[in-house]
Amino acid sequence: MAEKKNKKGNTVELVTGLVKPIAEEMGLSLWDVRFLKEGAEWYLRIFIDKDSGVTIEDCENLTRAVDQPLDELDPIEQNYILEVSSPGIERELIKPEHFDAFLGAEVMIKLIRPDDSGNRELSGTLVAHDKDTVTVVCEGTEKVINKKDTVYIKLDDFEL
Repeated sequence: MAEKKNKKGNTVELVTGLVKPIAEEMGLSLWDVRFLKEGAEWYLRIFIDKDSGVTIEDCENLTRAVDQPLDELDPIEQNYILEVSSPGIERELIKPEHFDAFLGAEVMIKLIRPDDSGNRELSGTLVAHDKDTVTVVCEGTEKVINKKDTVYIKLDDFEL
């Protein structure tokens, strides 16, 4: 069993490699792929984006386009539910390219533990990032926050 998992590699990486060119061919960009368990169910979530906004038809078309190739690749041993959707208005910034694309944008950050001021949530303008940190300006003050100390970093009031 372990040999099979090593041969197949990381589920998210395999699915990303499969789905990204299909999405791009359809005029979509792949925002994120997540494979997670919620309750008794496993979910494979594919988040897509495009400049003019993602439609239900985009989600349906990509679902149809990746269904058979996913079955053929067979990267997931257990039963799962496939979901294709937009990252949403309050999209979570995860990858370096997400942070690059939204420098200067308003973000909401939820911290794992309260900061020195006792706050667990803050919002401000994203002004910089690196592998480990984000820098935001909150109420005129620049704050550097370790990504590992956050629950999430999301866009605040994003508009297409």
